[in-house]
Amino acid sequence: MDQVDIDRVKITLPDGSIRDYTKGITGMDIAMSISEGLARNVLAAKVNGEVWDLSREITADASVQLLTWNDKDGKGTFWHSSAHLLAEALESLYPGVKFGIGPAIEQGFYYDVDFGEMDFNGDKLQEIEEKMQELAREKNEYLRESVSKQDALDYFKEKGDEYKIELIEDLDDGTITFYRQGNFTDLCRGPHIPNTGFIKAIKLTNVAGAYWRGDEKNKQLTRIYGITFPKQKELKEYLHLVEEAKKRDHRKLGKELELFAFSEKVGMGLPLWLPKGAVLRERLEMFLKKAQRKAGYEQVVTPHIGGKELYVTSGHYEKYGEDSFQPIHTPNENEEFLLKPMNCPHHCEIYKVRPRSYKELPLRMAEFGTVYRYEQSGELHGLTRVRGFTQDDAHIFCRPDQVKEEFKKVIDLVLYVFRSLGFEDFTTQISLRDPENTSKYIGDDEAWDQAEKDIQEAAAEKEMITVTELGEAAFYGPKLDFMVKDALGRSWQLGTIQVDYQLPERFELEYIGADNQKHRPVMIHRAPFGSMERFVAVLIEHCGGNFPLWLSPEQIAVLPISEKYADYAQKVYEELEEQDIRGFIDHRDEKIGRKIRDAEIKKIPFMLIVGEKEEEQDKVSVRKHGEGDQGSFFLKEFVEYFNKQVDRLTQNI
Repeated sequence: MDQVDIDRVKITLPDGSIRDYTKGITGMDIAMSISEGLARNVLAAKVNGEVWDLSREITADASVQLLTWNDKDGKGTFWHSSAHLLAEALESLYPGVKFGIGPAIEQGFYYDVDFGEMDFNGDKLQEIEEKMQELAREKNEYLRESVSKQDALDYFKEKGDEYKIELIEDLDDGTITFYRQGNFTDLCRGPHIPNTGFIKAIKLTNVAGAYWRGDEKNKQLTRIYGITFPKQKELKEYLHLVEEAKKRDHRKLGKELELFAFSEKVGMGLPLWLPKGAVLRERLEMFLKKAQRKAGYEQVVTPHIGGKELYVTSGHYEKYGEDSFQPIHTPNENEEFLLKPMNCPHHCEIYKVRPRSYKELPLRMAEFGTVYRYEQSGELHGLTRVRGFTQDDAHIFCRPDQVKEEFKKVIDLVLYVFRSLGFEDFTTQISLRDPENTSKYIGDDEAWDQAEKDIQEAAAEKEMITVTELGEAAFYGPKLDFMVKDALGRSWQLGTIQVDYQLPERFELEYIGADNQKHRPVMIHRAPFGSMERFVAVLIEHCGGNFPLWLSPEQIAVLPISEKYADYAQKVYEELEEQDIRGFIDHRDEKIGRKIRDAEIKKIPFMLIVGEKEEEQDKVSVRKHGEGDQGSFFLKEFVEYFNKQVDRLTQNI
C-alpha cells in the first residue's frame, strides 16, 4: 500500500455514498464539505454507531451519520450539553454547590444537585434560566480532555465533591474524560454540541427530590429538570403542548370521567377500577380476545401467587427479587410464596401438564393476568407506573423453524390493535443485549444470537421501520418494542414481542419431534397492549377522554326536560338498552341547559333530549358531543344512525 492510502480514510454516509478524506478528519469537517447549511446545524456525529463530538478526529474507515436537531441522538446531545450549562449557571450563582449526575432524558434533561446548607427552592428557577441564557450567549466551546484517574480524583477532592469522587472510583484509569465550557469543568464521557451558542431557548420546568444513586439510604439531592431548544419558536410550541397535556392528563380525566381511583388504605400504586372504567377495560378485553380467538389462541387463567421456587427456576427472583413484594410465609416451614411478578413461569407449567407432540405446535396460550411489582413510591405515576397491573399476556410455544412465521403473525396482531384504536404513528425498536455487560442476561451466546437473528429477519420481512438499541433486551431474550406517538407527539412504549430460548431450557420443556426424539420448544412472549393500566392511560391522553364510540363506557345520555317526561325517558332508555347501546338517564331536577353542559363535560357521545314534542311524536332530539344539534329522530332512525357511526369507527375491527 502506498503512502497516499495510509493517510486517507473512507467515510460511508447514511445514503450509502462513500467519500475519501484525509486521516484525522472531524465530523464538522465532513459537514462543511457537504454544505455550509448542514455545518451550521449539525450537533454531533455518529461514528460506527457511537455518538462523538464534532471536533473528534476520525482516524480509520468509518460509517458516519451527521446528527441535527431532527435526530433523536442529536436532541440527546443537545440536552446533555444543556445540563452542563445548567450546572455552570448553578456553580456561578451558588459557589460550593456539589453535583451528582446530569443526563439527557426523553424530553429535556435534569441535574441532581447538593446545595448543602444553602437555601434553595423552586422560586429561583427564573433567575437560573436568565444566568443560563447569559452564559449561552458567550458561545463557549465544549472541550474534551482525557485525564488520569488520580488527576480526576485530585481535582474533585480539592472541590470537596464526594459525588464525583464516588463516580470516579468506579471507573478504570485511561477511560476518564473531563469536559470544560467557560469556567465550568465536569466529569463526563460526552459527547457534546460544539458550543453553548446553539442553545437559544431555555425553560426549567420542575424541582424534585432524588436520592443519590436511587438509594433511599443515601442523601436526598435536589433534582432540577429543564428543556432547551435551538429556536424560541420551538419552546413556545412545546409549552403549548405542555398545557394541552395538562388538560389531557389521564389522572385528571380519570377522576372527572369516574374511571379509576386510588386509596391509601388499599395501597399506593394499586388502582381501583370504577364501574365506567371497568366497562372500558371489559370492552378492550373483549376486542382483543375476539382477535386472539381468530388467531388461534387459547385462554388460560393462573393464580395471583406462586411458590418462590417457581420464580427461582425462571430467573425472575434473581433478577427482580428486590423489585418484588416480600415473600409470603405460611405456617408450614420453608414454604414461601410470591405475588406473581410475571405470567410466563405459570404458562411454562401449563405447557408441562402433559407430553407434547410437534404436531401440536405452535401452542398459543393467552391470559389477562394481573402481576405485582414493588415499584418505589417516588416512581409511581397514575396508571402508567403502578404496583399491580394486568398484562394482555400470551406465550407461543413453537418449534425453532416456526419462530419467524409466528413472530410475523404477532406483528400483524399488534398493528391491527394499534390501528383499530387510532394509534397510527409508531416506530419499532429492536432491543438487543448489551455486549459489554452480558452478566445481565441468562443463557448461552448461540441461543441469543439465533433469537436476535429471528427478530431482525422477521421485522425486515414485514418491512418495519426499526431502530436498534443495545442493552434494552429482557434478561431472557431480545425483543421488538412498539414506540407509539400520541396526539401530542409524545412517544410511549406499549406493545412488545420477545423471543426466548432460555425459559424452555430452565423449565425443561419438551416436545416429541417427527424423528420421535425429544426437542426444546422456543417461547415467544407478546403483549399488544403491554398492560391494561398503561394502555388505558395512554389512550385517555391520546383521545383526551373522547373514546371511540364503540369503546365509550357511556354512549348516550337521555335528558328529560322535566320530571313530567321521566316515563318516556325510561321507555327510550330501555329500547336503546335492548339494542346494546349503553348509557343513563339524567333524572336530576336541573334545567336542560345544565344537563347538556354536564353531559358535554363528561364527554358523552350522544345526548337524547326528550320533552312534550318528542313524546307526542315518539322521537328524540339528538345532540352530538362537540358538534351540537343533529336533529330529531324516530328511535329506529337513531339506532340506524348510531350503528352507522359505530361501523364507520370500527371498520378495521
